[in-house]
Amino acid sequence: MKVRTRSSAIIGALVLAASLTLTTASAQELPADVSTAGAPPAEVVLTEVARAQAPSAGAAGPDGTVWIAERAGTVRVLGDDGLGEPVLDISAETTIDGERGLLGVAFDPEFAHFYISYTDLEGTSTIDEFAVRDGQLRPETRRTVLTQEQPYANHNGGDIRFGPDGYLYIAFGDGGSGGDPHGNGQNLGTLLGKLLRIDPRGGEPYAVPADNPFVADANAKDEIWAYGLRNPWRFSFDAGTGDLLIGDVGQSEWEEIDWAPADSPGGENYGWSSMEGNHPFRGGTEPADHVPPVHEYDRSGLGCSVTGGYVYRGGAVADLVGQYVFSDYCDGTIRTLRIEDGEVTGEGDLGVEGGEVISFVEDGDGELYVLAIGGTIARIDPA
Repeated sequence: MKVRTRSSAIIGALVLAASLTLTTASAQELPADVSTAGAPPAEVVLTEVARAQAPSAGAAGPDGTVWIAERAGTVRVLGDDGLGEPVLDISAETTIDGERGLLGVAFDPEFAHFYISYTDLEGTSTIDEFAVRDGQLRPETRRTVLTQEQPYANHNGGDIRFGPDGYLYIAFGDGGSGGDPHGNGQNLGTLLGKLLRIDPRGGEPYAVPADNPFVADANAKDEIWAYGLRNPWRFSFDAGTGDLLIGDVGQSEWEEIDWAPADSPGGENYGWSSMEGNHPFRGGTEPADHVPPVHEYDRSGLGCSVTGGYVYRGGAVADLVGQYVFSDYCDGTIRTLRIEDGEVTGEGDLGVEGGEVISFVEDGDGELYVLAIGGTIARIDPA
C-alpha cells in the first residue's frame, strides 16, 4: 500500500500543529524506481516502528540506541517495543508557537555528553549540555553552552550535530519573518543565517576552534563556519566521506541542498538573501563568493519546504549505499541524489512517502529513520 499524505499550505518546516493526524502503513510496499546513473534501483519500504507526539529530531545514542526528541520538550529512547518513558522533559521551559520547540539533539562522539537545541519561553535559541554516565543522563550536570535571541518565531533553524572533526556544528536560520528583513544572511556580525562550529568542552561556556574561517576578521563572529543560509532546518555529515550537506528551506520559489567537501576550510557563502538557490532574490546581486547549491527544485509541484537527510551508509539496502536521502515537508516523497565530487550525477524517487517529513535520523549502523510531525517513526527497510 502506498500512502500519499500532503499539505497544500505554503509553510516552513514546523508551522502545522502537532495535533495534525497522519495516516501511514506499517510497510509501504511500492518498490522504488530510482533513476540514478550507474546504480541499480533500490527497492525499499517504510516500516513503522513507533509513534510519538510530534517527533522533531533524533540521534544515535549509546549501546546502539536511538533517542527521539518530541517538539514539546521530551526525549525518549526507541526500543524494540517502541518509545520508552521520557528520559528528559523540558516542556515547561519551551514553547511550540511558530516554528519553535525542542528542535535538535546530539551526542558527542564518545557518548559522554548529550546536547539539546531548543527555544525557551522567550523564543531564545538555547544549546544545553548534559553529562552521560552508563548511558543515562545526569540532569544535575546541565549547563547552557550558547544562546541566540530570535527576532521572530520562524526560521530558528535548530539542528545540531558533531562533525567528523569532533566539533559541534549549530544551524541557525536568518531570524524569521520573510525576505530576511534584517539582512542577517549576509551579515557576518550576527550568528543568524549561519552554520556555527564550536568546541563545547574547550572553554567556559565553549571555545572557538582556532581554524574557524573568520577568527581573524574583527567584523565577523568567530563562531561562524558558513553563512548565507535562510533556514538550514536539517544538515548532516556523510559518514563515509565526511562531506557536509545542508537542506536550506527556500522563501517562495526554490528549495536547495548545499554541499561542502570534507576538506573544506569553511567560509562558504550560500547566497541568501541575495540569492534563493541559483536565482537572484528580489533583484539581488550574486555575491562574488557565492557557492551555488548542489541541487535545487522549484515549487511548481507540491513541495514547499526541503527536509535534509543523510547519505545512506547502512547495510540493509545495498543499492541505496552512497545516495543522499531527503524529502519535503509538504510533498513527503522520499527522494535521493547521487553526488560525486560536488556534482549531482543522478536523481531518484524511492517510491515511498513518509507524510509530513520533519526529520531523518541515522542510527549507529547507518540505517535511516523517517520522522513525520503527525507522529510516525518509520525505518527505511529493504522491500
